Formats: sequence, structure tokens, C-alpha cells
Amino acid sequence: MQDAAVTQQRGEIERLYREESERLWRAVLGYSGRPDLAADAVAEAFAQALAHDGALRSPANWIWTAAFRIAAGMLKQLSAPSPVLEPSDVGLPEPVVDLVRSLSLLPERQRLTIVMHDYADRPVKEVASVLGIAPATVYVHLSQGRKRLRELLEDQDA
Repeated sequence: MQDAAVTQQRGEIERLYREESERLWRAVLGYSGRPDLAADAVAEAFAQALAHDGALRSPANWIWTAAFRIAAGMLKQLSAPSPVLEPSDVGLPEPVVDLVRSLSLLPERQRLTIVMHDYADRPVKEVASVLGIAPATVYVHLSQGRKRLRELLEDQDA
């Protein structure tokens, strides 16, 4: 029975990788501003999920949360600021690169709440868990971050 659960969950994780890894990478890129770090965090999250041998209740939620936590830990270890992205560096259109650049100017908590909640469609409760804060505080970061992001993007359009 245990082997069947492990096999089933590994199949689900493989499916999630095929269907969600690119979107997850873009979300972590939006948070971190670093393509290499985003790729490493996503890969590590999927690897750790596979190592749980069928014990994850919700592999998708676990992987998304883990990828952001891993990325946050990696960012703390870096002493150099995030590089300026060029569209050719990551294969994304210029408007997306502009968005990532603008996100990088936000405080970390605002950036993470916007990317996880608005882009990745993660529930406020999950965002609060990743950050170790109350759900009400997530709403404050979302409001302030969205306002500042709007200002930054409008300045780029001017």
C-alpha cells in the first residue's frame, strides 16, 4: 500500500513539474529578480517534494510554498544586489522584464505577497505562513505593494 501511495504521489509531482514548473519559475523570478536563483529554488522544491515519499497532503501547495521559502533563504545568503534583467537574458518580453524590475524595487514582503497572491494565486493564509505573519498583515503588504508597483509602472510609461 505504501509503495502505491509513493508511486501515485511521484506521478502527481511529475505532472506538476510538466504543468507548473515554468509558471512557478516566473513567479520566483518575479520575487527574486534572479533567473539562476529562480531555477535553483524551483528545482530544489521539486526534488524535496519527491524525497517526501508520498507523505505530502497537497504536493502543489507544498511545492509552491517550498520554492518561495528556498528562494528567500538563498537571497539572504547573497551579498550582491539582484542584477538588472534584460529580456534576452530570460527569454521574456520587455513588459514582463519591466514588471520584474519594478517588483525588485519593492520591499521584500510586499514583493513576495504580490507575487504569491496576485500572480501565483496562493491563498492569503499560505502567504502568511511563508512569511510568518498574520493574514491581516498580508493584506496590508498587498495594498501598499500594489500602490507602489502602480506608481513605478506609471513612471516607466511616462
